[in-house]
Amino acid sequence: METEETKQNRTAAVSDMTVGSPLRQITKFALPLILGYILQQMYLVIDAAIVGRWIGVEALAAVGASSSIMFLVMGFCNGACAGFAIPVAQSFGAKDYSKMRLYVANAVRISAVMAAVVTLLSLMFCHRILQMVNTPADIFHDAYIFLMLQFAAIPLTFGFNLFSGQIRALGNSRQPFYFLITSAVVNVLLDVVLILGCRLGVAGAGIATWLSQALSVILCLWYIRKRMQLLIPKGDERRFDNKRTSILLNNGVPMGLQFSITGIGIIMLQSANNALGTTCVAAFTASMRIKYLFTCVFENIGVAMATYCGQNLGARRMDRVTKGVKDAITLMLIYFVFTFALIYPFADWMMRLFVDSGEAEVVGRAAQFMRIANYFYPALGLLTILRYSIQGLGFSNLSMLSGVMEMIARCGVSLWLVPALAWTGVCLGDPVAWCMADLFLIPAFLWVQQRLRKQTKE
Repeated sequence: METEETKQNRTAAVSDMTVGSPLRQITKFALPLILGYILQQMYLVIDAAIVGRWIGVEALAAVGASSSIMFLVMGFCNGACAGFAIPVAQSFGAKDYSKMRLYVANAVRISAVMAAVVTLLSLMFCHRILQMVNTPADIFHDAYIFLMLQFAAIPLTFGFNLFSGQIRALGNSRQPFYFLITSAVVNVLLDVVLILGCRLGVAGAGIATWLSQALSVILCLWYIRKRMQLLIPKGDERRFDNKRTSILLNNGVPMGLQFSITGIGIIMLQSANNALGTTCVAAFTASMRIKYLFTCVFENIGVAMATYCGQNLGARRMDRVTKGVKDAITLMLIYFVFTFALIYPFADWMMRLFVDSGEAEVVGRAAQFMRIANYFYPALGLLTILRYSIQGLGFSNLSMLSGVMEMIARCGVSLWLVPALAWTGVCLGDPVAWCMADLFLIPAFLWVQQRLRKQTKE
């Protein structure tokens, strides 16, 4: 006889990734993620283009001066919420829906507390942080305003990543994609109104981002209530559960810290770059916007692997995990060839989106950054696939250690290569970090795979 949970599962827009072709399941899940994040990065590109071309190079540098700080803080939020979704995916794969909703309820509690603490600390130390990363004096005021507005949106970032992560844990990556489309369109429209119409400068860019994120949270909550009631805790499932909370923290905190630890290295690198002057800060900002537009594909193939591995671990299908990782690597290498064909010949043209053609130094430096990073995209793709697979299999502490490797590498580049090679040293920061992380992740994944195979046979 069909249970109520089975009926909800059948009628809701969920996807069981424990059956069917791994390549097809991963591609089907990853594609909306990739399209959504490309769109998200596109509106960040439009943000930067509007700021750089209509306000000026100094304003573009002000927006970019805090990018590494935002990566550290928002990276913790995103990583923690991604970790909270892993037990949800594992419970869904095991068809234990009551336990899944217990995880959902406790994840909401933890996220609310984390969001409040992180927001308060970020706002309190915003001024000091900008001083620590050597923000140039001529852009300090605008950078401070923009960063304060970004920090004020931390609860919204937590909310969207938590709820969209829970939706994706059930195999539905399409709906968060639609919400990102809506949010991106609203963000661009608000940019035009607030920056060009109301002349609010960089504050307009910050307010536009805040309002569009609020809309995305509302849309997630609306969808869960209307179409994914399978996720809504009922009765005793809302209780605080110490064991489930501990499991959620063991998954979420290491993943959040992994991004933050990586962010420390990025802050060190940006601090060294900020000391090179406003031109280098502007070049870094422009190149990072385009880099994230391309690299978000690697990131989201990895995100797909976290859900895929989580569900298949719950179903005790390690054979599918191995096949899925191989298929994901194949997808990654195909995409790398595509990026090389675009970035190598057109990098200079891409950078002219952000500044006038007369800013030749900014364009040249930014294009150099893009080309050097592009050569090492396979290392980044392997990093994201292995890291997220390890996380989905429940070994978040190992993925956190890969973040430590990245941090050490970027700190080394900041302390030695940037003083020796100036801007070229900055360009080498990401590639060195990616390669260092891979040296750790490859043997770590093989060890996890071997251990779980033995457990599933017992």
